[in-house]
Amino acid sequence: MSIRIDRIVTRGGDAGQTSLGDGTRVPKSSDRIEAMGTVDELNAQLGILCCYMAQNTRITALVDEVRQIQSCLFDPGADLCLPDPERSPSLTSEASTWLEVRLEDMRQHQQDLRSFVLPGGSLVAAQAHLVRTVARRAERRVAVLEHAPAEALRFLNRLSDYFFVLARHANNDGETDILWSPGRWHQQKI
Repeated sequence: MSIRIDRIVTRGGDAGQTSLGDGTRVPKSSDRIEAMGTVDELNAQLGILCCYMAQNTRITALVDEVRQIQSCLFDPGADLCLPDPERSPSLTSEASTWLEVRLEDMRQHQQDLRSFVLPGGSLVAAQAHLVRTVARRAERRVAVLEHAPAEALRFLNRLSDYFFVLARHANNDGETDILWSPGRWHQQKI
């Protein structure tokens, strides 16, 4: 597929409307545009994660995997931009299945969870947790749409799981996770 972008500034959205892929004009405040924007934000957060991952020798090998996920995110973007329930979805079940396999491969080496995990531990883990939360928000935004693409929902759901496991992988497979300590506020003064 060849993509050609002739102009960046179109002025078409100056009055608070934008076009979907089929030319339909919709308010920029619509649920569909909100969903598309959140998927786009998720992809941007992945770009930051890749930068951090490239600086961590333990996890550098996974940068290409995350870049593949970034490319995959353009598929639900296309499905959201062309909301035709009769149209074949761009994203297929193979992408979600691949995520399941990859997260299980990482999870096998991780310590069992003993508590809830707080975001942090390492810069890569903290960013992976942020990505996880944006993936959850993207999933919620897509779920409210009429004719929400089912495979996009499944993929976004798996993404949040994948990035939780990736965060633990970045924290030495859970050894350096920061665990929630219930009632800590009452146990000591901060």
